[in-house]
Amino acid sequence: MRSLSELRFSVLTLFPELFGPVLQSSLVGKAAAKGLVSFDLHQIRDFTTDKHRTVDDTPFGGGEGMLLKPDVLYSAWEKAGGQRPAPAGSATILLSPQGKPFTQQMGKELAGYRHLILVCGHYEGVDERFIELCVDREVSIGDYVLTGGELPALVMIDVITRLLPGVVGNEQSVARDSLEEDLLKYPQYTRPREFMGLPVPEVLLSGDHGAIARWRRDQQLERTARKRPDLKKNPR
Repeated sequence: MRSLSELRFSVLTLFPELFGPVLQSSLVGKAAAKGLVSFDLHQIRDFTTDKHRTVDDTPFGGGEGMLLKPDVLYSAWEKAGGQRPAPAGSATILLSPQGKPFTQQMGKELAGYRHLILVCGHYEGVDERFIELCVDREVSIGDYVLTGGELPALVMIDVITRLLPGVVGNEQSVARDSLEEDLLKYPQYTRPREFMGLPVPEVLLSGDHGAIARWRRDQQLERTARKRPDLKKNPR
């Protein structure tokens, strides 16, 4: 297991005010207070050089929409610590609907990094030259288009931070999450023992830990086959 050390997120965004309430709350805020994670937000507009603070322009060749300018993004990226070649343990990620789908497994991988630069796209997209020069991977949180990359960046930060050693008090709860081993989590119950005519399954009250473990595994297999047949057909 990785020793406790800080993971730094640098975010390039046009709307840094969206991040504060989330980054200061819940487990993410507690992880920052413990020194396990840190955040620096870079307002892309601060790196413009004209009096109108222009961050976008029309695409060459015509077409709809506007593109974020490569020179402005590049300056923001350098300020955030972007380098080429990327130092070990560092990566620049563009939040984009064209990216590879973000998964729990990817979150685990990225939790092993020391510095992640998250670039929040906007408008019709980003000048391709910035992608070629600076971006290590493009990531999407789903097959739909959002107004910008801020919400996907927050989703990634939440998932990755939660996977860092020392963030969740009981690390077994992380190991038994939904989607571990490509399986959904088993049904869970708490008091009262009966609610509106629905009782807790007797096996969970039996005290037989072997029987409980078998029941939970069977429930995972059944629930995954029923709710998410797209997941791995033969789980480990």
